[in-house]
Amino acid sequence: MSGHFVYILKCGDGSYYTGWTTDVEHRVAAHAAGRGAKYTRGRGPVELVHVEEFATKSEALSREIAIKKLSRSQKEALINGDQ
Repeated sequence: MSGHFVYILKCGDGSYYTGWTTDVEHRVAAHAAGRGAKYTRGRGPVELVHVEEFATKSEALSREIAIKKLSRSQKEALINGDQ
């Protein structure tokens, strides 16, 4: 897989973390090992619950920002495929 991805993790405390990467598997492993974002450290275990692929970094970053602005219920609808 090549491209730019936006992903959502569900943290062990029930919260959601949204990020972007070019390698989802590597990035999720980094979060799980405590080497990911500061937010996910100490909130493990993390579970990958949603991924979207984009052709450009710009598109992915725009989508990441849009997802971060969603309410918790809107994020859950997106994760469940209702949005």
